[in-house]
Amino acid sequence: MDWKSLEALLSGVNKYSTAFGRIWLTLVFVFRVMVFVVAAERVWSDENHNFDCDTKRPGCPNACYDYYFPITHTRLWALQLVFITCPSFLVVMHVWYRDERERKYRVKHGEGAKLYDNTGQKHGGLWWTYLLSLVAKTTIEVIFLYLLHMVYHNFDMPRSVQCDVEPCRHVTCYIARPTEKKVFTYFMVGASAVCIVLNICEMFYLISMRILHCCQTTSGSRKSECVACNTIKLVDYKPTYSVKESKQS
Repeated sequence: MDWKSLEALLSGVNKYSTAFGRIWLTLVFVFRVMVFVVAAERVWSDENHNFDCDTKRPGCPNACYDYYFPITHTRLWALQLVFITCPSFLVVMHVWYRDERERKYRVKHGEGAKLYDNTGQKHGGLWWTYLLSLVAKTTIEVIFLYLLHMVYHNFDMPRSVQCDVEPCRHVTCYIARPTEKKVFTYFMVGASAVCIVLNICEMFYLISMRILHCCQTTSGSRKSECVACNTIKLVDYKPTYSVKESKQS
């Protein structure tokens, strides 16, 4: 899998992200993609070849391996990394759409005309797109953690497994380098949990900033209305004076 292409595509997401989003992107590439490419794939590269069983019956090792590993950890993690990065492309595509609208608007109304103050500013539809991408990434992370736990019953890596599938009933098989695989499994699960926390923090940050912006806008509009009302009252006010004439005797 060409991870460099994925990194090049996601590099454009970094400039439209918040501080939490930049930390998430760094965590994904440094602690997940790099560890996956450099170490994890090599640890699981020979698992089928070194999956030994206590029987020499032909086909038993393959049948038992498929029974306990319906999908390997590395392929499940590869799918997870691809799926969690896909929602970020929605933000980039939305910005591209704004850039194209801005270009057409300037062609129609002149170079000085502007449709957006900043096409990458998270207001309006782009804010919703960014928030939905965070919800999608968090949901995908949770789903893959659940799948990993459901397929292997937990996040542990046992030294031996009991095979109970035809043609090998009650056969014990032994996993190669179980401790090393357990360490990488816990590491990837922990990194995924940290990414979920970062996504939730970023969602709260976006929502709080949106509420603060709305409150400031409402407060500013109320002040403007008060100033306008006072100005109208001053203009309409006509003072009346009672003049008393004194008679001189």
